[in-house]
Amino acid sequence: MTTVYAIAMIAVAAVCTFATRVAPFLLFNGSKPIPPIIRYLGSTLPPAVIALLVVYCLKNVGWVMGTHGIPELLCIAITALLHIWKHNNLLSIGVGTVLYMVLVQNVFV
Repeated sequence: MTTVYAIAMIAVAAVCTFATRVAPFLLFNGSKPIPPIIRYLGSTLPPAVIALLVVYCLKNVGWVMGTHGIPELLCIAITALLHIWKHNNLLSIGVGTVLYMVLVQNVFV
């Protein structure tokens, strides 16, 4: 891969990322009310995505061998409790991820 090709890929990714971030502000600029379907999707999609990620993360867990999913279940519980307590996505996901890495690399070897 040449340097020019790498820079072009980064530029395209940056433009696409910026476009997806700015599009809602251009479409819903406050001059008219947000459509009800968009409000509905805004309230239901985040929990649905989190639930989908939890199912995806647990799909390959060996429930009948090894650690029986103990580190996974423990970290999900800690992440959920921390999020309920602090209401901070970055904190709860970060702590859950770090705790999982510590558990699977040092405790449940």
